[in-house]
Amino acid sequence: MTNKQLTRILEQQRQAFLGEAHVSLSTRLNRLDRCIALLIDNQDAICTAVNLDFGGRSHIVTQMSDLLTSVNELKHVKKNLKKWMRAEKRKAPFPMNLIGGRSLIHYQPKGVVGIMSPWNVPINVIFSPLADALGAGNRAMIKPSEYTPATANLMTKLFNLYFDLTEVAVCNGDAALGAAFSALPLDHLVFTGSTEVGKLVMRAAAKNLTPVTLELGGKSPVIISNSADLQDAVEKLVAGKTMNAGQICISADYCYVPESQLAEFIELTTATYQQYFPGCVDNPDYVSIINQRHFERLKNYLSDAEYHNANVINLGNATEDWQTSDSQKIPLHLVINPTDDMLVMQEEIFGPVLCVLTYTDITQCIDAINRRPRPLALYYFGKDRAEQQFVIEQTTSGNITINDIAVHFACDDIPFGGIGDSGMGSLHGHAGFKTFSHSKGVFKQGGINLAKAAGTLPPFSGKAKKMIAGLLKK
Repeated sequence: MTNKQLTRILEQQRQAFLGEAHVSLSTRLNRLDRCIALLIDNQDAICTAVNLDFGGRSHIVTQMSDLLTSVNELKHVKKNLKKWMRAEKRKAPFPMNLIGGRSLIHYQPKGVVGIMSPWNVPINVIFSPLADALGAGNRAMIKPSEYTPATANLMTKLFNLYFDLTEVAVCNGDAALGAAFSALPLDHLVFTGSTEVGKLVMRAAAKNLTPVTLELGGKSPVIISNSADLQDAVEKLVAGKTMNAGQICISADYCYVPESQLAEFIELTTATYQQYFPGCVDNPDYVSIINQRHFERLKNYLSDAEYHNANVINLGNATEDWQTSDSQKIPLHLVINPTDDMLVMQEEIFGPVLCVLTYTDITQCIDAINRRPRPLALYYFGKDRAEQQFVIEQTTSGNITINDIAVHFACDDIPFGGIGDSGMGSLHGHAGFKTFSHSKGVFKQGGINLAKAAGTLPPFSGKAKKMIAGLLKK
């Protein structure tokens, strides 16, 4: 697609939006239903395309991480949309609240929403914001990642079948087209991806004063408390860390373990991983790294840690030579007590590598986490209620999950988003509906002229001065 085509589609969608005026509940529900049908009716083709792009991604992984989460969110919006669309009552101050005066908030669609999606969960990161945007009554332009061309091409074909171009349009192209996309005078722009690219997107959008929602990443920490069920924590941690081979923005990057439990943690993690994945290279349940560049990047992280004398533990089958395999699959690795000068502690890992750090007092964990940029997610395992509350209150992150990994993303009724380097703004459910709506305040005056009745019209009388003096006090 060319830059001129981008501009033309935006103009067509905006004219269609303006011509539609009020977007009815039935229209919004119909668009959400078409999204659900698109996903369910074509799930085999979608899973096949994603597998082709990854070079090895099980259909069930795509069904769980992409299709199921997307369909559930679309259904959640459908279920609650009528309630969300109602005008909300607000209180007007005295004396404006007299004789029938009322304050309301009307939620109106903004217009055309741009969605820039990454490659790692290529279906969900389209349909998650799209559910919110369509529910709010908007049109949408989608720029998928060029790293998943088979999926992007299929999405173009399917959206053309289920939607008119003026409703939803897929805009395929390389990074240059992505830069042009972010510079469009959209009514709202959502970007999901790295922090560095997010800064470029925000800079481009600022030229048009386009409001942005940034879903970025960062290094999400885990704290395993002395009070935790270590076996349960390890099982959930390994499952979460190996989901999509760690190529998820809310994947755990580093984990704090009580110093006295380190040996047991390593033993349990090794046993659990090998139970889940007896082999890696030829295992269809294990996801490949997206491309050669990212495969080499992760190998470099491990080599750098070993160069700096870290204890790097390969939890996989010792007989497999994963480094020379064409599968681009990397078994889960632990890096024990890495130092801050290592790449694994400086960069977002985005792969099956977990840094493990020991501690003796939980305040050490809190202090270390708070010294770093604010993460997209934080995880705590433990049964101590007071300690749970302490972690919640003393840390700042996009979201936090207690005694599990990553499942908060599937909770459609709580906001999902980052803070600081991990992003800005919120999606999902009611929060997403409000993100893509203009909250228009409406005041309806009652049956009398209050200013005239109160004597506050010029020339100002003693009555006006007395009334104001009565109101202007502590």
